[in-house]
Amino acid sequence: MKRILLLTTGGTIASRLTDEGLAPGLDGDALSHYLGGLPDSYDLTVRDILHLDSSNIQPEEWRLIARNVFEARNSFDGIVVSHGTDTMAYTASVLSYMVRNIPVPVVLTGAQLPIEHPLTDGLDNLRTAFAMAASGHPGVFLAFDRRVMLGCRAVKTHTTAFGAFDSVNWPLVAQVNGAGLTIREEALPPVGGPCVLRDQLCEQVFLIKLTPGLDPEIFDMLLRMHYRGVVIEAFGAGGLHFIRRNLIEKLHAAAQAGMAVVVCSQCLYESSNFALYQAGQKALAEGVIQGWDMTTEAAVTKLMWALGQTKDLEEVRALFERSLAGERSV
Repeated sequence: MKRILLLTTGGTIASRLTDEGLAPGLDGDALSHYLGGLPDSYDLTVRDILHLDSSNIQPEEWRLIARNVFEARNSFDGIVVSHGTDTMAYTASVLSYMVRNIPVPVVLTGAQLPIEHPLTDGLDNLRTAFAMAASGHPGVFLAFDRRVMLGCRAVKTHTTAFGAFDSVNWPLVAQVNGAGLTIREEALPPVGGPCVLRDQLCEQVFLIKLTPGLDPEIFDMLLRMHYRGVVIEAFGAGGLHFIRRNLIEKLHAAAQAGMAVVVCSQCLYESSNFALYQAGQKALAEGVIQGWDMTTEAAVTKLMWALGQTKDLEEVRALFERSLAGERSV
């Protein structure tokens, strides 16, 4: 039987109803009680590492999860991480960089209804996650609603529907159907080189959703607050306004001050392309880094990770020009 490690972190799947609403209340042993005969198919080890609503999972918790995954990589055939859905896409993305070239499958999953609920989706999600973890295909993945997607391409798109996540600008890695777990080899992430834990992160990264008339002085505020990076969700293929309120001028000042600026599109699907329009070309001339077809979660966490590895903005730019774990199309 495949040796599978289940790391539990809390989330809806492990929640119980309290006077203040749902809150994580089940540990790993209690969670295992609801798995039915599933553990009989695997040599299962369960470890509790967190008991948190995923809204409270932050860079400190990412490091803890990454270290547990890294330390277990040679002792198990696959690793499943149970996690709340709200920030699961961020965790899946950042793990893709922190434990790049992980030699085993690492699969995040959770639920929209607690596992104690009679209509829970948690058991099906765990079944899918265990199957992917036992598949022998290395990488960081997210399993939900009988679908498996690349971790750095997943986005939460629904708050209550069981199909809570979509794979954005990348095909599904696998699906569960009448043939079992059907894997698409061409959608698997690139793997090459040794797995090295790189869990240094820069937490001084800000996300801005551009709105018409946004005051460019927000960049002055961010610089005063010592932010080292900013991700801008721009209009369409990469538009930023420069008439009356000149964002382009402020981007130049930010770059001169050593701030890394990554710009991607507000549009969920397809890619930004700054070469198309005058505004985009002006932004490129001031040194912005293109996010291309990356998800916001993948872009934000990649910038946090990249700035944790180096203070050299040219090295950061070079990291964004490459696809490290399948997070952007090349």
